[in-house]
Amino acid sequence: MNKTGVVAAPILLIFWLCVPALAQDAEQLKKELQELKQAYEAKLAELEKRLAAVEQHQTTQKEAVSTVQLTAEKAAKTAIQELESGQQARAKLAQEIGTTPTYSELRDAESQIKKLETQMKAFEFHGYFRSGYGVNGRGGQQVAFQAPGAGAKFRLGNETETYSELIFVNNWLNPKGDTDKAWMKTEAMIEADTLNLATFDDSSHFRLREAFVQAGNIIKSQPGMKFWAGQRYYRRQHIDIDDFYPLDMSGYGAGFEDLDLKFGQVSFAYLAGARQDLVTENGNYSKNNFDVRLYNIKAPLGRVSFWYNFAVAKGGTLKDGTVVPTTTGQAFGFKHTRTEWLNGYNQFSIQYGRGAASNFSTSIETPTPFLKDASTFLLTDHLLIQPSDKFSIMPIFIYQRHKTGNSRDGTDEWISFGARPVINLSDHISLAFEPGFDHTESGQGLPSGWLRKFTFAPQIAAGRDFFSRPVLRLFVTYANWSDGFRGLVGGTPYRNKTSGLTYGVQTEVWW
Repeated sequence: MNKTGVVAAPILLIFWLCVPALAQDAEQLKKELQELKQAYEAKLAELEKRLAAVEQHQTTQKEAVSTVQLTAEKAAKTAIQELESGQQARAKLAQEIGTTPTYSELRDAESQIKKLETQMKAFEFHGYFRSGYGVNGRGGQQVAFQAPGAGAKFRLGNETETYSELIFVNNWLNPKGDTDKAWMKTEAMIEADTLNLATFDDSSHFRLREAFVQAGNIIKSQPGMKFWAGQRYYRRQHIDIDDFYPLDMSGYGAGFEDLDLKFGQVSFAYLAGARQDLVTENGNYSKNNFDVRLYNIKAPLGRVSFWYNFAVAKGGTLKDGTVVPTTTGQAFGFKHTRTEWLNGYNQFSIQYGRGAASNFSTSIETPTPFLKDASTFLLTDHLLIQPSDKFSIMPIFIYQRHKTGNSRDGTDEWISFGARPVINLSDHISLAFEPGFDHTESGQGLPSGWLRKFTFAPQIAAGRDFFSRPVLRLFVTYANWSDGFRGLVGGTPYRNKTSGLTYGVQTEVWW
């Protein structure tokens, strides 16, 4: 063997040994390539699926955008049309007005409206009136039945006039009534009455009965205390069914009310009046009163109050030479009030006065040398009970004894008692009755006697309460009296009679 053959032999051996290995590697590579191809194809299919989803989403968005765009374009077109229409209307309105309002004009108008709203909140309107017409049993105009010497008469079906009180109040400070702020208000009241003659008759009278200023919550430690000055109805005590005022210190003056003493309250007032028909070298004859009251004191079955008045009337000489003496006087009073009793109340009072204070009023008695010894004793009791919404009643009792101060005169006495029951047939229809009795005795040689009065009145009222108002009434009233009062009761139609009858209509309201 030559040298070439020797070398070729190992090479062939190595080649023979490696060929199977290379063939095996080629198969493995081919398999891996096949797997890569399958993975690529799966990935490509997934990408194509996602691409299709994206394209579908883009299509949906384009459709939504297109819808929104169309809607927006339509809304814009509508807005433009409305704007053009509004501009045309504004131009037309401006043409009608003459000019377009400026900002300052609108501001001023708003300010005026706010001012008006404030004024409306500050203003109050209250009042009372009664009116109607009646006929007597002989065909003439209604007459009233009242016992001579009596301080009042029973009212139901026995009032022959139209009477009104119109009250105007303006709150200058704190019209909302905030409890932590001071307040101040003015009150004026016009009283008017007429005799129910012709609509334009000359019997109408107008009087200024109140004109005063009141302020409260001025002193922080006494927020309920009130100050006042002017002319006013001052803390009057009233019995409704006979319109009697046991205590009426109304007049001109000033004072304070509702000073809190913890156990009660105090008021003090200076009140005065004068007589136009009596003039001395000192001026018009006048009476000055100093009124002190302690009230709202807790007591068994209710609350009590006490009252004291000192009065002085300055005398002088009249133009005809008559000497008018200076007169003083004092008066005392006590009142017990039981509140919330059978849906009503009970009020008992007892009073005594002497001299210039003997009439329990700021009005001035005719001055005589005997006035300083004049005296009056007055006892009253009245109650209201409403045990159910079907029935209510107000009974009253009055006893008054008066002496003129002249020892030659005896004692004048007045006794009165009666009641007004009301039966409710529905929420607004009721029947009212009013029996009343008065007896007077004169110590001055005037007639003495008795008077009885009875009224039946179907009513239409605002509610079931005794004091529900407004009320519309039909009424029939019958009265009779003692022979001693013949010619003194019932006016001309019954001047020679001892009984009488009236009937008619009436309305009454307060607010």
